[in-house]
Amino acid sequence: MKMKLILTSTAAACCLAMAAAAPAASAATEAVSANWAGYEATNGNSDFSAVSGAWVEPTARCASTSATYAAYWVGLGGGDTGSSALEQIGTQSDCTADGATSYYAWYELVPAAPSKLKLTVTPGDHMYARVAVDGNDVTLELENQTTGAAVTKHLRMSDPDTSTAEWVTEAPSACAATMEDCTPLPLTDFGTVKFTDAHATSGGRTGTIDSWSAEAIALAPSSGNVYTGYGFGGIGSGYYADTSTNSEAGAQPSSLSSDGSSFSVTYEADASSIGSSYPGSGYGSGSGYGGYGGYGGDGGYGGYGGYGGYGGYGGYGGYGGYGGYGGYGGYTIVAPY
Repeated sequence: MKMKLILTSTAAACCLAMAAAAPAASAATEAVSANWAGYEATNGNSDFSAVSGAWVEPTARCASTSATYAAYWVGLGGGDTGSSALEQIGTQSDCTADGATSYYAWYELVPAAPSKLKLTVTPGDHMYARVAVDGNDVTLELENQTTGAAVTKHLRMSDPDTSTAEWVTEAPSACAATMEDCTPLPLTDFGTVKFTDAHATSGGRTGTIDSWSAEAIALAPSSGNVYTGYGFGGIGSGYYADTSTNSEAGAQPSSLSSDGSSFSVTYEADASSIGSSYPGSGYGSGSGYGGYGGYGGDGGYGGYGGYGGYGGYGGYGGYGGYGGYGGYGGYTIVAPY
């Protein structure tokens, strides 16, 4: 189960990160999440058939203290009360505890586990992503416009959710025992990431973010509300995801550009002011697939049935889950791909 609590106001009130950004073409409501930052769009009772957007892969600023994670993606679904599905594709930048970095691409069709894509991603690469749903058919596209390489997946899904469209920077989550017991992992210092060319299609009409009912989402771990973003622990170096010291780092979205097609998300080392700006509000509750302990991907370390499955003690596998010893039990271990 998940819950969406919203504090409404104008988008300009909270968006401090990009003072030079042009004002939004239309007002947007706001919410606070413990793991999401960006924008979500709805269109009344009408569903979306596609969402797309672009970003430049940011450089992860790693310190030799603890592992951190950050994901950047576009997706459909997962943003409505009671939703149990989400179709998303994007990239991630992680730091190991010794300061090493890793960059990679992935997709996910919740409630299935995430999969790593065979697409090289490096800082500064221009990425373009698109998700389209037609009945039970899902098309996921990710292009590295810097290298010219691209991946397209045509998949089927029993019950996709197309009620919302999202452009998000996420602090992935690790889950213990059940999918409703999730803790956001420490957020990587990514500086600022700018989403551009953001569009969604509903009812045969394609428009920018401000063409719909837009909602800005700020990331503040202290809000305690884990949005059901179904993130994941990522690919690391075979260590446990450390959830014992919850980072207070967060992220703040800017206002929309004048044409409604772009915005920035900026890392905040101290997100306490973000949380206090939205008293009693938040986005979602302790639900979601975060973690999973890595991927297994298209047959990575263990695949669906080897030693570790989708990786780690618990998560969506590890000593269990899709092949091992434990199912959803325990905190996710971030498994090597």
